[in-house]
Amino acid sequence: MATNTQKKAQAHMAARDTRPSAHVKYVRISSRKVQIVINLIRGKNVDDALAILKYTPKAASPVVHKLLSSAIANAVNNNEMDRKSLYVAEVYANPGPTLKRYVARSRGSASPVLKRTSHISVVLDQK
Repeated sequence: MATNTQKKAQAHMAARDTRPSAHVKYVRISSRKVQIVINLIRGKNVDDALAILKYTPKAASPVVHKLLSSAIANAVNNNEMDRKSLYVAEVYANPGPTLKRYVARSRGSASPVLKRTSHISVVLDQK
Protein backbone atom coordinates (compact mmCIF):
# COMPACT_ATOMS: atom_id res chain seq x y z
CA MET A 1 0.00 0.00 0.00
CA ALA A 2 2.73 2.44 0.93
CA THR A 3 4.77 1.64 -2.17
CA ASN A 4 1.90 2.74 -4.41
CA THR A 5 1.70 6.05 -2.56
CA GLN A 6 5.47 6.51 -2.88
CA LYS A 7 5.28 5.80 -6.62
CA LYS A 8 2.50 8.36 -7.01
CA ALA A 9 4.54 10.93 -5.10
CA GLN A 10 7.61 10.28 -7.25
CA ALA A 11 5.57 10.55 -10.46
CA HIS A 12 4.03 13.80 -9.24
CA MET A 13 7.45 15.27 -8.43
CA ALA A 14 8.84 14.19 -11.81
CA ALA A 15 5.96 15.83 -13.70
CA ARG A 16 6.05 19.02 -11.63
CA ASP A 17 6.77 22.28 -13.39
CA THR A 18 10.11 23.60 -12.11
CA ARG A 19 9.82 27.10 -13.57
CA PRO A 20 9.72 29.92 -11.00
CA SER A 21 6.26 31.25 -10.30
CA ALA A 22 4.20 33.37 -7.93
CA HIS A 23 0.48 33.45 -7.18
CA VAL A 24 -1.85 35.86 -5.45
CA LYS A 25 -5.37 34.87 -4.48
CA TYR A 26 -8.58 36.67 -3.54
CA VAL A 27 -7.61 40.04 -5.05
CA ARG A 28 -10.62 42.37 -4.95
CA ILE A 29 -10.45 43.22 -8.66
CA SER A 30 -12.47 41.55 -11.38
CA SER A 31 -10.48 39.09 -13.48
CA ARG A 32 -11.71 40.85 -16.65
CA LYS A 33 -10.06 44.08 -15.47
CA VAL A 34 -6.85 42.23 -14.61
CA GLN A 35 -6.81 40.64 -18.10
CA ILE A 36 -6.29 44.08 -19.66
CA VAL A 37 -3.12 44.62 -17.64
CA ILE A 38 -1.62 41.14 -17.91
CA ASN A 39 -2.06 41.05 -21.69
CA LEU A 40 0.41 43.95 -21.86
CA ILE A 41 3.27 42.00 -20.23
CA ARG A 42 2.80 38.47 -21.56
CA GLY A 43 5.98 37.28 -23.32
CA LYS A 44 8.02 40.37 -22.38
CA ASN A 45 11.40 40.62 -20.66
CA VAL A 46 10.93 41.06 -16.88
CA ASP A 47 12.54 44.53 -16.80
CA ASP A 48 10.35 45.70 -19.69
CA ALA A 49 7.28 44.21 -18.00
CA LEU A 50 8.04 46.03 -14.73
CA ALA A 51 8.45 49.32 -16.61
CA ILE A 52 5.13 48.80 -18.41
CA LEU A 53 3.35 48.02 -15.14
CA LYS A 54 4.86 51.03 -13.40
CA TYR A 55 3.33 53.46 -15.92
CA THR A 56 0.02 51.73 -16.63
CA PRO A 57 -2.85 53.68 -14.98
CA LYS A 58 -5.04 50.72 -14.02
CA ALA A 59 -6.08 49.46 -10.58
CA ALA A 60 -4.56 46.03 -11.22
CA SER A 61 -1.10 47.39 -12.12
CA PRO A 62 0.34 47.68 -8.57
CA VAL A 63 -0.90 44.19 -7.69
CA VAL A 64 0.62 42.60 -10.81
CA HIS A 65 3.83 44.63 -10.32
CA LYS A 66 4.24 43.26 -6.82
CA LEU A 67 3.43 39.73 -7.99
CA LEU A 68 5.98 39.92 -10.82
CA SER A 69 8.61 41.22 -8.39
CA SER A 70 7.91 38.25 -6.14
CA ALA A 71 8.27 35.81 -9.04
CA ILE A 72 11.60 37.43 -9.99
CA ALA A 73 12.82 37.10 -6.40
CA ASN A 74 11.78 33.43 -6.38
CA ALA A 75 13.73 32.82 -9.59
CA VAL A 76 16.88 34.58 -8.42
CA ASN A 77 16.97 33.32 -4.82
CA ASN A 78 15.45 29.84 -5.03
CA ASN A 79 16.40 28.67 -8.53
CA GLU A 80 19.63 30.71 -8.94
CA MET A 81 18.59 32.03 -12.36
CA ASP A 82 20.05 35.10 -14.05
CA ARG A 83 17.64 38.04 -13.89
CA LYS A 84 18.67 39.38 -17.31
CA SER A 85 17.59 36.19 -19.09
CA LEU A 86 14.12 35.96 -17.48
CA TYR A 87 10.89 36.62 -19.35
CA VAL A 88 7.19 36.27 -18.55
CA ALA A 89 6.32 32.82 -19.94
CA GLU A 90 2.77 32.59 -18.59
CA VAL A 91 0.48 35.00 -16.80
CA TYR A 92 -3.21 34.41 -16.19
CA ALA A 93 -6.07 35.64 -14.02
CA ASN A 94 -8.85 33.29 -13.00
CA PRO A 95 -12.07 34.38 -11.30
CA GLY A 96 -12.24 33.82 -7.58
CA PRO A 97 -15.28 33.72 -5.31
CA THR A 98 -17.83 36.48 -5.71
CA LEU A 99 -19.02 38.46 -2.69
CA LYS A 100 -22.76 39.02 -2.97
CA ARG A 101 -24.08 42.22 -1.42
CA TYR A 102 -27.29 44.21 -1.76
CA VAL A 103 -27.93 47.92 -2.22
CA ALA A 104 -31.21 49.60 -1.29
CA ARG A 105 -33.36 50.85 -4.17
CA SER A 106 -36.58 52.78 -4.45
CA ARG A 107 -39.90 51.62 -3.00
CA GLY A 108 -38.26 49.30 -0.47
CA SER A 109 -36.64 46.98 -2.99
CA ALA A 110 -33.03 45.84 -3.22
CA SER A 111 -30.62 45.16 -6.07
CA PRO A 112 -27.71 42.74 -5.94
CA VAL A 113 -24.12 43.96 -6.10
CA LEU A 114 -21.51 41.38 -7.16
CA LYS A 115 -18.04 42.14 -5.79
CA ARG A 116 -15.78 39.94 -7.86
CA THR A 117 -12.36 38.61 -6.89
CA SER A 118 -9.57 37.01 -8.90
CA HIS A 119 -6.58 34.69 -8.57
CA ILE A 120 -3.52 35.87 -10.52
CA SER A 121 -0.50 33.71 -11.43
CA VAL A 122 2.83 34.50 -13.08
CA VAL A 123 5.28 31.91 -14.43
CA LEU A 124 8.76 32.97 -15.56
CA ASP A 125 11.27 31.18 -17.75
CA GLN A 126 14.76 31.72 -19.16
CA LYS A 127 15.46 32.66 -22.76
